[in-house]
Order: sequence, then structure tokens, then C-alpha cells
Amino acid sequence: MMTSSIRTLNRTMLLACSPFIAVLLWLMVTNISITLPDSSFPEASYDQKENASSEQASSVANGLDAARSIAAETSASIKKQLRLYNQTNADMKQIVTTATAQANRPLAVYDKIITGKLGNPSGTINSDKLRAQLFYIQADHFQSYVLKIKLKSSDAMKMVLGKDKAGGSETTLAAVQRYGAVAGVNAGGFADGGGKRYPLSTTVLNGQYVNGFEPTRSDLFFVGLNENNQLVGGKYTNKQQLDSLDVKFGASFVPVLLKNGNATTIPTKWQLSPVRAPRTVIANYKDGQLLIIVADGRNEGGSSGATLTEMQILLKRFGAVDGYNLDGGGSSSLIWNGRVINKPSDGQLRKLPTHFLFFK
Repeated sequence: MMTSSIRTLNRTMLLACSPFIAVLLWLMVTNISITLPDSSFPEASYDQKENASSEQASSVANGLDAARSIAAETSASIKKQLRLYNQTNADMKQIVTTATAQANRPLAVYDKIITGKLGNPSGTINSDKLRAQLFYIQADHFQSYVLKIKLKSSDAMKMVLGKDKAGGSETTLAAVQRYGAVAGVNAGGFADGGGKRYPLSTTVLNGQYVNGFEPTRSDLFFVGLNENNQLVGGKYTNKQQLDSLDVKFGASFVPVLLKNGNATTIPTKWQLSPVRAPRTVIANYKDGQLLIIVADGRNEGGSSGATLTEMQILLKRFGAVDGYNLDGGGSSSLIWNGRVINKPSDGQLRKLPTHFLFFK
């Protein structure tokens, strides 16, 4: 709004000054010459003609003196207006700078608060596209790793299919390396069939449905990013509901963990199968930053790892707003700067059909 005001002021000043500038330029570059025909004078003596010519020359000289005086006054006025214009411009720029700093101050304070809850980052990637921070969190029954990510551009994050095709699969590390990403985590669930691995339920890639829209069933949900780089997710009974969110990409799994900062009720079947396991969850903050937690577990039999309730507790403790459980177990994968950060429970990374990647 302030930028528009400055542009309007610029145009107004130019329009106001243009007549004066034109007159000044004309006076500076024009050679005035006045020729009077002989017929303009009645017969007179030589002295009379001489006196008349002198009077006319004097009149022209006086006119030129007056024009110069007007030009000087006009020039002084223009210079004064230009000084006022430049001062106004400088004042407006200072106002914009101050207002921007004041507007960003609450965001900076908020970011400091949520970062403080995570501790000191062990690694930071900062670029024009994103700021990503890696944290290590030790809990009673598991080691976990946290990514806090601020997306600064529309191409800072994307979801990709395994080997870029439906039914294809590859490890998150392979996807990261193939796309030149700086970080990556596993995304939605999957179903095997015919020797291929397909994304589970509704999956969106580049704004298009990979296998069409599937209404929410059981405890499935959809989670992804919209055109404004905002995390969106939940249960959708018809295609129009999801279409209205302008989703760029996203995947499906179970269950929803957090809504508006409140823990949801976890269905019994997901509390017990297994009780503890490697986990991957994705969430958002009030300012739009993303929070991703990957928890280790030595196996998928439930003897080690995190419960979904414990993941809810971590999300709430870290100040998240909405949280979603992504595929876990042997699928849990966290890649940072070309390295596998977590300890895959299969002993190696699992090949998966969908991955969330981040770019600097």
C-alpha cells in the first residue's frame, strides 16, 4: 500500500513540474529574434525612426529581462519542489522500512520461542528458498530427529513419486540424490500389487490426482501443501472439498494427530499395532513453518520406538498446530545434506512410492 502511495506521489510531482520545466527549457535554448516590416511605421524622419527602433529594442530587452527573471524564479521553485520531493521520498522509504521491521518483529519473537523449545540446532541450511534447521531430541524410549523448515519460495518443497512413475519406488536417499535436494523424508502409505508399489489412497502431484480422488474411509486422511505453501490436511468426503484448497501435492495415511493445537482421539487399532515403532510425522506452526519429527525404533515389533500418543505430546510441546502421522516403521527416512540421519529399522532404507523433498 505504501509503495503504491510513493508511485502516485512520483506521478503527481512529474505532472505538476512538467509545464515549468518546458518553459525553462524553451527559454534556455530559443534565440528570440523579432523582425518588424517597414510598413509597420509611418513616414518619419531618420531620428524618429532611430528613436522608434531604440524603443522597440528596449521593449524587447525588457521582455527578455522579465522572461529571465520568471525563468530564474521558476527554476528556484522547481529546485525547491525537487528538494521537497526527495525529502518526501526519503521519509516514505524510512516509514516503509520501519513498518516492515515492526511487522516482522512479532514473527521473529515467535520463531525464537518455538526454536527455544527444540534446543540448539545441529545444522542449518539457509538460502533464498528456505531455512531448514536440524535438531536431535532424546526421549525415554527413542531417539528422534526434528526438522523445522521455513519455506520462502513456491519451489522450496515438492513431493515426488518413486522413479517418477505410478507403481515405481525408490529410497528417499535415491530421490534426494536424483533431484539434488538438500533434505527429504518419506511421505504417504503404500499398497503392493503386481510387483509394484502404489501410493495409498488419494495422492496429488503437481496439482493432479495420480489415481483419482478417493473419499475418506476408515481413519485415512490427506495431507499436503497448497499454492500458498501452507500445510493442509484432514478427511475429505468429496473431490470438491479438496479441490477448493488448491493443493499442489500431497499423500494419504493414518491417523490425524493434532488439530488446532489439540490432540485428537487415536483409534484403538492404531494405538496397538504396534504400540511402539519408528515414526514420521509432519505438522505446521502458526506462522506457516513446518515441523517434521522422525523417531527411531530398533524394530517394528513394538519393543522400541515411539507411541502415537508420545508423538502427540512432542507436537504439543513444540507448539505445533496441526499434525499428521506419515508412514512409519521401516518406511521412516530422514535425509539431510546427503546423509541418512535416522536409523532405519529394516537395517537399510526402504523403497517407497512417495517422498517429500526440500530444495535450497
